[in-house]
Amino acid sequence: MDPALFLNQAGSSQRLSGMLIQNCSENNLKFICEFQPGPGPPQESGDEDFNVNMDCESVSVILPAQCSVYQLRLRICMQAQEQSCHPDPLAILDPEKFTLLYARGEDWYEAYDDCQVIRTLDIPWSHDDTGLLLAHIVVKPLVAVDSEEEKKQQECLAYLIGHNLEKEASDRLGELTFTRRKLASPRRQELRNRDDKLYATEPWVTCAPIPNDLQDQINRKLPVTLHYMNKISFSIQVDFSAMPAVLLRVFRRVVADQGLDYDTSDDLVLKVSGREEFLSGDHPLSDFLWVRQCLKNNQDLHLSVVPVSQLADETVKFVDWSLVDGSSGQFSSHDDLRLEGKDLDDIFMISLWDCNRRLRVKLLGFDIPKLPNKCPQSVYVKASILYGNKVLSSVSSLPKAFADEVLWNEWLDFDLLLRDLPRGAKLGFTINASGDISPVTKDAKPPSSSVNKTPEQQKGKGKVLYFVNLLLIDHRSILSQGPYTLHMWSYPDLEEEAITYQADKLSSATNPEIADSMAISFLLDRYSFPVVLPNSFSPSECSDIISTNKAGLKRFREESIRYASNLPHYLRNVDWMNRRVVEDVHWLLGNWDPGELDVTVALELLSMDFADMTVRRLAVQRLESLSNDDVLKYLLQLVQTLKVEPYHDSFLARYLIQRALQSKRIGHFFFWYVRSEVAGCPYFRQRMAVILEAYLLGCGQAMLDSFTQQVQAVEALQEVAVMIKNFYPDNLSPTAPLKLQELLRNCNLPIEFLLPFDPRIKAGMILLDKCKVMASKKKPLWLEFSPMPSPTSATPVGIIFKQGDDLRQDMLVLQTLVVMDSIWQEKSLDLNLVPYGCISTGHNIGMIEIVRNAATIAVVQRNHGGTNGAFRNDALFEWLKSKCPLQEITVERFVKSCAGYCVATYVLGIGDRHNDNIMITDQGNLFHIDFGHILGNTKHFLGVNRERVPFVLTPDFLYVMGRVKGRNSLYFQRFRDTCTQAYLSLRSHSRLLVTLFSLMLLTGIPELSAAEDMRYLREALQEEQGEAEAKEHFLQQISVCEQLGWTVQANWWIHMVAGVEMFIM
Repeated sequence: MDPALFLNQAGSSQRLSGMLIQNCSENNLKFICEFQPGPGPPQESGDEDFNVNMDCESVSVILPAQCSVYQLRLRICMQAQEQSCHPDPLAILDPEKFTLLYARGEDWYEAYDDCQVIRTLDIPWSHDDTGLLLAHIVVKPLVAVDSEEEKKQQECLAYLIGHNLEKEASDRLGELTFTRRKLASPRRQELRNRDDKLYATEPWVTCAPIPNDLQDQINRKLPVTLHYMNKISFSIQVDFSAMPAVLLRVFRRVVADQGLDYDTSDDLVLKVSGREEFLSGDHPLSDFLWVRQCLKNNQDLHLSVVPVSQLADETVKFVDWSLVDGSSGQFSSHDDLRLEGKDLDDIFMISLWDCNRRLRVKLLGFDIPKLPNKCPQSVYVKASILYGNKVLSSVSSLPKAFADEVLWNEWLDFDLLLRDLPRGAKLGFTINASGDISPVTKDAKPPSSSVNKTPEQQKGKGKVLYFVNLLLIDHRSILSQGPYTLHMWSYPDLEEEAITYQADKLSSATNPEIADSMAISFLLDRYSFPVVLPNSFSPSECSDIISTNKAGLKRFREESIRYASNLPHYLRNVDWMNRRVVEDVHWLLGNWDPGELDVTVALELLSMDFADMTVRRLAVQRLESLSNDDVLKYLLQLVQTLKVEPYHDSFLARYLIQRALQSKRIGHFFFWYVRSEVAGCPYFRQRMAVILEAYLLGCGQAMLDSFTQQVQAVEALQEVAVMIKNFYPDNLSPTAPLKLQELLRNCNLPIEFLLPFDPRIKAGMILLDKCKVMASKKKPLWLEFSPMPSPTSATPVGIIFKQGDDLRQDMLVLQTLVVMDSIWQEKSLDLNLVPYGCISTGHNIGMIEIVRNAATIAVVQRNHGGTNGAFRNDALFEWLKSKCPLQEITVERFVKSCAGYCVATYVLGIGDRHNDNIMITDQGNLFHIDFGHILGNTKHFLGVNRERVPFVLTPDFLYVMGRVKGRNSLYFQRFRDTCTQAYLSLRSHSRLLVTLFSLMLLTGIPELSAAEDMRYLREALQEEQGEAEAKEHFLQQISVCEQLGWTVQANWWIHMVAGVEMFIM
């Protein structure tokens, strides 16, 4: 409605004024509203209580506490008009022209949402002489800022995010703009508390105990060589318990003795030579990852002494959003909003809990600009009420002939009361082929949306063709009303792409391709006022509930501490549609100490089974105490669970942004994990983009510059990879290396960049003569770069760049190996795993680390007998002897690593194991690569499983251990013991492993696309068996591998002869 029309209606002003006067009571609020004449920040008074600047005009207004911000604007407008103290009073009603600000602490906040109840404003209150609550407001004109600097900022953000949010941010109260504004406050708070030096020099440390095989070295002195700006280098020996400050004290003493000049006022920090890694903080040297790496590999430790002033600038230079009220999107208690006992003039909004009618939707129809190539003869629309991944109720329309425009004008009634709707509930629509019609494509499988069947579904259920969802209670806690037209997503066929798991239930995004997409139109019931979801019951209602159930709930609370691991099971059985039950559950969770929850339980509570905000908040509260190391271990899954949140702004989103802003380590991987989702997951693109933007606005200039270089490198290499595929669509020709060098020479590679999979390593200029195109189907690029300058000789930085491969499954396996390794390290069991770097940098794009001084088993076998080397049991042993003279250390490392990978590949069900994806280092460290088949999804030939063994333990592996013709050996016995110890350790963490994989269902990875895929993990870990039975089970697997090892050798021989993997009988 036009504000002028509203004001000029006969008697409206007088009626509102009368209502305000009649309602003057202890429930009223008073505002002193100062008009600021021009742009710029509000004028400061210097008084903490914010005394009004009397040079500006001001008015005083009194209105009931349950009024909205819009009513406050209206009252200010009326007073300004009556007192003639403002040149354009009507403009005050327009939030695009005037903003309402208040001061709290050092910051200014905006009352952003006109629907917000003024009682809920997070504003400093005082009392006036009559005892009324009093607050001060500044009414400030908004001036459009269109500066060149702001444009550059937006261009930079759009480039780094991979998506331009500005094009979608037209509605100031829409979820995108609302979230952008609300996330500014926690970011500002985090930056205010951040120590720039600690942020810039964050160390890579571990709290895992020292592995047993390094214990002897820990008792000796650690040799360290310190270097300072090409001026001085010297070596010292220190205890492993010494901290970095000890080394710096020694450095200062030596420099003073040598008479060298340096700025003593400048802080110094220790940096690993040739790496972007620091030794800082109050940690003993033995806790630093690089120190342990040097010990393990018998490397010298070289450190550079760097003045802090020479480090990259971490200052945040971006212009941030102004802050909005922290309670925006929340409303008063049900008691404040209820209709009972109120006159019409007293009603500003309606409590959802007063809506006793059933939810219904009027289906108007749909239209599509262009019919698909294959379409059914008739379709029907199914409307469902969704909560998380659950279908609460559903109803279907009558079928009609499929055409480019189909009209229904039909009411669909749900067996569900509006008042029972939980926050986050969605109204979902699918367009389905009728049951008696052939599906659009002949090979379609039932969509994931058919997993939860409801009695309301018709017998003629058909293939889902299109879907879209609408949040019934929006991000501002307001019930959706009136007409809608939503653009729908096509449900992809199997041969096209895998849909993100449960996206048809979890996503509330609409298809941005408006011109080409199916559009569905419908009507929701309208009300005379906004219908809002209250924050809580009234105090009187709460006391009734608690007094009635307090004894039982308190006892349950006390007992539940013992059974905290069963909390997810309990919550799965809660009736979330029963408001009284939910209130009891919320009371219980509100009195639960998050520290009592196991991390695994907290992660489980973030799964798609739990949509309730209070449940998810408790889980996030438990994660707040995690170390940076632990956050990094679970970050891949935590980013995925952002898809479960009903709204862009969530406790989880804020937690992840906060941790990323605290730690550059976390921030680096957070950037790439989220950016990859922006590129590859359209159903959650806007959410991921706005969360990534919230991080980038506070990460600091050095991180922004680094991300810009990395994105530039990825884009340049992607362009080269695509051109190589176009030049050589089939087989590579002898000209391929020269063509690659030409393309790399002319591409837009930055001079240097940090590796996306390891920010401790910086790549310099590309070494063209060492680059090549690898001879596999996707034509990956083998690339080498010069390392950063270092006092010690450094090997080139090597990466494999892949375009056209989905690396997320490899990332999951490698991340799980890191988790497994941490489980084993807790028991001082170091199994020498090699979780090499691997990261998806976009949709089917990514990088893999090249592991140096390593060869595939196929290469080893070819070097000892050609293709027949596959049958030479001593081939691997002889190769190791030629590489490393310290045979005992080599065999020891081989035994441990072989045991670690046998257990890991068995538990994870990693298939397609051949001699080109198993490698070994010169030091005897065995490791696996290329994890294309997991969870028991093995390769088949003519319908028969070609993999006959549970894991790879071939005769040549056994020969290295001294296990020849079944003869016992000390090393083989140690192998068996290590295997069982490692396997039993994982069993005690089986719930964690299953939970981590369950959360990754949200990626839509083909071999991890249904909850049933978790069954393999549970069976492999023998969850139902006791420890003795599980130990015997794994020893039996070792025996099977021994008996059938010849089949693996035969398969490997065929692989080398034919150059392809084939089935062997």
